Amino acid sequence: MSFEKRLQGGHPNSLGNTIQIVEEVLKNPHLFDELFNCYFSQDEVVRLRVSNGMKRICKENKGMLIPYLNRFLDEISKIDQASTQWTLAQLFLLLEKDLDDSQMAKAKGILKNNIANHQDWIVLNQTMDTLGKWAKNDEELKVWLAPHLERLSTDNRKSVSKKAQKTQGLLNL
Repeated sequence: MSFEKRLQGGHPNSLGNTIQIVEEVLKNPHLFDELFNCYFSQDEVVRLRVSNGMKRICKENKGMLIPYLNRFLDEISKIDQASTQWTLAQLFLLLEKDLDDSQMAKAKGILKNNIANHQDWIVLNQTMDTLGKWAKNDEELKVWLAPHLERLSTDNRKSVSKKAQKTQGLLNL
């Protein structure tokens, strides 16, 4: 049975068969492409579970994702789904040292767009985490990020406002 079929069904917030599929891919790296291509499923639950799987694979064997960096930047970043966007923020941070200058610039652009325009609290929190860590060593990014953190520091959602305040503290803003 295909990964896409195996990732379908069940409660939308559950992992379903994600863990088993991740274990299969880690043991058989040639299966990574099949899992990656599930990002293009019409089923948003499948895409959510693929995102979760990608994060798990990256933590265990990030080398599997490196050949796909440009596809994450150019294709996956265009998927209008919160779970995909918050996972990208996590993956970009995990893969920071593997991004070349052009890829890093694209990653920053994607995350800047998300922090400026996205409303999902997890997207905002994960994006603030990644951009905040990067801004510690990037004055231009720090200057760009400051007004967004200021705006988010008064967000009605406690987790968003607290994350913004914590990131401001990290950056001495």
